[in-house]
Amino acid sequence: MGKRDYYEILGVARESGTDDIKKAYRKLALKFHPDRNPGDKEAEERFKEAAEAYEVLHDSQKKRVYDAYGHEGLRGTGYSGFSGFDDIFSSFGDIFQEFFSFGFGGQSRQRTAARPGDDLIYGLGLDFHEAVFGTEKQVEIDTYVDCKNCGGSGAEPGSREAVCPACQGTGQVVQAQGFFRISSGCARCQATGKVLVSPCEKCQGQGRVRKKKLVQVKVPAGVDSGTRLRLRGEGESGYRGGVPGDLYVKIDVTPHPRLERDGDNLYSKISISFLQAILGDTVEVPTLDGEKPVAVAPGTQPGQVIRFPDEGVPKLRGFGRGDLFIEVEVKIPKTITPRQEEILREFVEIEKEKSESKVKKWPWNRRKEPERESLSGAPTGARPI
Repeated sequence: MGKRDYYEILGVARESGTDDIKKAYRKLALKFHPDRNPGDKEAEERFKEAAEAYEVLHDSQKKRVYDAYGHEGLRGTGYSGFSGFDDIFSSFGDIFQEFFSFGFGGQSRQRTAARPGDDLIYGLGLDFHEAVFGTEKQVEIDTYVDCKNCGGSGAEPGSREAVCPACQGTGQVVQAQGFFRISSGCARCQATGKVLVSPCEKCQGQGRVRKKKLVQVKVPAGVDSGTRLRLRGEGESGYRGGVPGDLYVKIDVTPHPRLERDGDNLYSKISISFLQAILGDTVEVPTLDGEKPVAVAPGTQPGQVIRFPDEGVPKLRGFGRGDLFIEVEVKIPKTITPRQEEILREFVEIEKEKSESKVKKWPWNRRKEPERESLSGAPTGARPI
């Protein structure tokens, strides 16, 4: 069964703003939250479904792709949704803190020390043919990677986490103000309820270190300047074991010297002499595979466009290729020799004679005689019905 429409899942219209989308998601998140529906598999799926819809529709870039191409378009960017509850809670840590600050049944949900890594953007330059036919590139990025010394946990090897002495492991501290008791996240353990006994010396307890790493980027055929490729999990490593961010590769394509691109189609021009236009000839035209000989038909007119099917750019979403369109320019010489002028004037005279011979003379002296009427008043030769 295919995925449901994200707008249908959240129950909002396509023109809904960010606030309306957030309100709709809050309502569903409260209804299907795992804490309210323990052991209910259907509620779990609805909770994940709503989270995925919210992630796409509240993100302007993902929303544009989804509105234009649907689920297939998102898959083309590398988006694949959430892997589980931990992924959802780590991605929406701030919003869940806002939604569920007092928890359910009077108890707050403990936060985890893990935090997701940031997304990164990398500009990748390609030549025209690499963009059209696809390629594979290895790029180097300066980012955070998991600390090898602690394995990303932030704790020194052989050490462990301990119960936070400030909140006694609850992740919350309570302050009394008159008749009111105000609960807030514990600052010492960052509301996790646990603290590191011995932070890792290599990463100072972050679980990650700054380092350059190589990333293999597979560029599909048909990309163009402005195309963004998403490499899930290739961004910054998360804090203390959090999920890594994504790497967005923004494509910049060097223009072709003779071919102009518009979507999947290519356009170019060739210049021929007026004699080639009249008599026809074989000329070289630019294509993606280099110069190719093409027959120009006799009588080709200035501005005439020759179409070459399937000689354009491979379609990024779908199958087949676009077309190549070549516009013909006819050059008129600015100066000619006396002999050339003589030949051309002779040509003009011949054309003039041909034109005159085709003119039909109107028989002006011939008059149309009126039809004679019979005694019955009907035209002569008329047959009675």
